[in-house]
Amino acid sequence: GGAMLRRVWRVNHLARMRCCARIGAAMWLSRPATEAPVRTRYAPSPTGSMHVGGLRTALYNYLFAKGRGGSFLVRIEDTDRKRFVQGAIHNLEESLHWAGLSPDEGLWVGGEYGPYVQSERKDLYKKYSDSLIEKGKAYRCFCTEERLEELRTKQKEQQQDHTYYDRRCLSLTENQIKENLENHIPYTVRLRVNRADRTSWVDGIRGKLQVENRHVDDQVLLKSDGLPTYHLANVVDDHLMEISHVIRGEEWLSSTPKHVILYE
Repeated sequence: GGAMLRRVWRVNHLARMRCCARIGAAMWLSRPATEAPVRTRYAPSPTGSMHVGGLRTALYNYLFAKGRGGSFLVRIEDTDRKRFVQGAIHNLEESLHWAGLSPDEGLWVGGEYGPYVQSERKDLYKKYSDSLIEKGKAYRCFCTEERLEELRTKQKEQQQDHTYYDRRCLSLTENQIKENLENHIPYTVRLRVNRADRTSWVDGIRGKLQVENRHVDDQVLLKSDGLPTYHLANVVDDHLMEISHVIRGEEWLSSTPKHVILYE
């Protein structure tokens, strides 16, 4: 039953959880628990029914928060409208209820940090995107999907390990950008990575990690439809919702440098 499953997971898997801590959380890990409240989040996308990996992530976040007198919240990341599945949010709620993982905050229970659905926070992401552009930390990209596909194909033919944006739009003049905007040419917003730098962070399991920024792509932050990508939305929301620890699958380690750069 559900109770037995919860006990088995608690014993066998809790020690193996991967904590990809947001910037500042590494210092937090060494601080007394009285200095700041522990706040974790489970942030699924409503693209289908709950699977065991997602439920496991929710369990880790729940146990980590509750074991430290903190709060566990659920946030719905529904910005990928093409993959949205009707009824998926209800399935998530039922699955968490079945497992006994009741959130302290979230779509179903409310809270002071809402709304807890990303599609209802669109203006917030635009605000932070504009701020990054003004500070020179991001830039508008007017490249068509056709050009980007050609670029990826060419780089693959050259047997490059990874495909990267070639920063064509980073060299646009202010007049060119103004003209494109006046002509209503669609654009995305990309993160401007300092390729000469390196990014480091402390993982709760692996310890200190470091990546050369020349291996980090200028990630799209805001799509042409005005909705954010996961990378921008999750950083903005974690910041505004005062998430103290990010606990998620190890496959997200490769994206952490982009998130650390955004925090900085």
